[in-house]
Amino acid sequence: MKKAASDRILMILKMKGEASLATLAAELGISKEGARLHLVKMAEQDLVQVASKSEGVGRPIAYYSLSEKGLSKFPDTHAQITVELLQSVKKLLGENALELLINDRETQVFTHYEKLLDGSVTIEKRLEKLSRIRSEEGYMAEWKKEEGTYYLVENHCPICAAATECQGFCRSELKNFKQLIGQDFEVERTQHIVSGGQRCVYKISKK
Repeated sequence: MKKAASDRILMILKMKGEASLATLAAELGISKEGARLHLVKMAEQDLVQVASKSEGVGRPIAYYSLSEKGLSKFPDTHAQITVELLQSVKKLLGENALELLINDRETQVFTHYEKLLDGSVTIEKRLEKLSRIRSEEGYMAEWKKEEGTYYLVENHCPICAAATECQGFCRSELKNFKQLIGQDFEVERTQHIVSGGQRCVYKISKK
């Protein structure tokens, strides 16, 4: 079944962070007026917000992005119960037990990913497979190459509440990516959802 235009707009804005009316119309395959009508309705529902940006000469261009309510359409996975469990572990067993839990998860995830990436020799193939795996897990991941530098982009974090409660999750994910990408590359997180970014971005450059 084809998704409603509003659902597609939500997805486009989640993936892009922000987009102009012209971009949204092109992505939807409809006229600017048609896209505008959808956006007006979504703004009335407090799903999107708009900001004008000056781009040199001419009138400022309106860019649309998701509001807090719009972002909530992409929920955190079992957020409340996960946070409560982490708090209980910390309270009853201490910080060390929580670290052991994070380290055990890190090892399990690495072993699982390494097995799935087996046979992917080039950096492009590894990023392609890794982004597919992460997307299946709800991270809405993609990769790109710009001027010789690679970027792994995760547009959503399905464990955001847990990661906010315990930063060890984010630390272990970065460590796993470094190991999976390989020793020939530097991996640096340049944007972070937990720190207020619209997405998590990992910059991957050759050493």
